[in-house]
Amino acid sequence: MTRDHDTSGPNRRHLLECMVWAGTGLLWTVSGGVPTSKLIGGAALAAESSSFSFLQISDSHIGFNKDPNMDTPGTLREAIALVDKQRGGASLLIHTGDVSQLSKDAQFDTADQIIREAKLPTHYVPGEHDLLVDDGKGFFERFTPGAPRGWYSFDDHGVHFIALNNVRDLKAGGLGNLGPDQLEWLKRDVAGLAASTPIVVFAHIPLWTVSQDWGWGTQDGEQALSYLRRFGSVTVLNGHIHQIMQKVEGTLAFHTARSTAFPQPAPGSAASPGPIKDLAPGKLRTLLGVAKISRVQNATALAIVDTPLAG
Repeated sequence: MTRDHDTSGPNRRHLLECMVWAGTGLLWTVSGGVPTSKLIGGAALAAESSSFSFLQISDSHIGFNKDPNMDTPGTLREAIALVDKQRGGASLLIHTGDVSQLSKDAQFDTADQIIREAKLPTHYVPGEHDLLVDDGKGFFERFTPGAPRGWYSFDDHGVHFIALNNVRDLKAGGLGNLGPDQLEWLKRDVAGLAASTPIVVFAHIPLWTVSQDWGWGTQDGEQALSYLRRFGSVTVLNGHIHQIMQKVEGTLAFHTARSTAFPQPAPGSAASPGPIKDLAPGKLRTLLGVAKISRVQNATALAIVDTPLAG
């Protein structure tokens, strides 16, 4: 059966602007094609959530040892301890890329050993820092076995997860790129799914354009998203920009995660992206953290709670 998506309805016309939240869950619901949201504290989220949840970490940059963080293994270990504290009945953990700083085997070893302490099945996508050596062979063999190009899908608790690699062929200005082979694979992967299937997409660079000037977006991301707009619930998770940003567009909810290594400035607030070095004492860990994503009863979208390492 061929399903056609109606692009003329209000779910395409109503666009919520980008918002930044910290330490709170944001529950998106869609009524009559118009998305609305409410903030959910941790206790309320626990009460409203179903038994399915998972956690996200990103941008551990093991091997980075400059201001503002001379001990990235230490902050990753703190993040994994927070994962353990937040896990509840969590089914899995995802890492949205830049596991390492320089794609060295020793850096991958350190990250792997620490992340295993979470004792959760962990699914990875590469960041650009993970593909610096031998076209990413070391990363793919270790972290995405069976998916030598870094894209794959799987199902858990009725949710269809799609892992994408948008860092292998970066474009001018650093924009991510998926490429025709991966886009064709994605089209085939979702073709047989019912529109009611909840979808979670995770990649390193945002699939929506956060900042064109800083390369914080994916050049062919809109084509990928066009294959997903017919679904009633799509959550798109990314890393790369080391800060929380959320946007909802129709039934697509976008969320970028904090790093476990260092923060970056908001777009346009500095001359260029990069680590924020001049942090006040004790500030670093308030800008690093993990995210927990849960299915909420009687809600279209998943709910996301971001928790800093400290603060």
